[in-house]
Amino acid sequence: MDQKDQHRYEILKDLAVAASKGESLEQTAQAALARAADLVGLSAAAVYFWDDQKKVVLHVSHSDTETSAGRLKSLEEDLFTSLREERDLLAAYMSFGGEAPCHSFTLPLRHGPKIFGAVLGFQEGERTIVSEDVFLDALSASIAVTILASGHGKAQAPSQEFLDQKRLEAIVETAVTVNHEVNNPLTAILGNVQLLLMKRDDLDDDLRRKLEIVEQSAVKIKDVTQKLLKLTTVRTVNYTENTSMIDISDKKPDEDTPSS
Repeated sequence: MDQKDQHRYEILKDLAVAASKGESLEQTAQAALARAADLVGLSAAAVYFWDDQKKVVLHVSHSDTETSAGRLKSLEEDLFTSLREERDLLAAYMSFGGEAPCHSFTLPLRHGPKIFGAVLGFQEGERTIVSEDVFLDALSASIAVTILASGHGKAQAPSQEFLDQKRLEAIVETAVTVNHEVNNPLTAILGNVQLLLMKRDDLDDDLRRKLEIVEQSAVKIKDVTQKLLKLTTVRTVNYTENTSMIDISDKKPDEDTPSS
């Protein structure tokens, strides 16, 4: 084994050891990037880890200069990200001409079919990164294992706060639909009843009382839909033995009876 092969082996070994010891993911990844950049001749290297919505939740980088770091960041944001979204890009090695020729690569962080991040590198001058493709593939796989071992790559159960927020959003969406679909005919009913009640002197007592009941019921329905729209928290109360209903009363939370 020549000296360069020894360095490749040591970088991958140290990643595995760090993962087994539960060492800091950021420090471990940054150290691996720095050593790999020196070995391969990269001006900049980075690791991006994203969640299921493709939002970046971890970014670790190494670079010789801020210019190199900026060029790699631009490649990720302006090129690689769009190719992943529009063309399902997994891996690529690219060369760019001009006054300052450069070369770059992106390789996926993956667990089975799931892609949860990428390793990137940027090289100026002579192109040597393609000849290191086997090592770079092994490096990205080792970083992926390190991320998974740290717990960052595991699917986490949503928090109660997140579930409550989603539940509230669903209720408000339903309330908007109810307001749109119910309030239009309800307004017509209420308006016509009130027009009839304006002629109460011409109505017999029994009919007037029935129209007033219809008016009161229509106003109550309108009030309920408005309260649903104004919900900021979701409280429930028992409706039947196995069923709950949303509490839209004006009670304060500390006045509530126990609810599910």
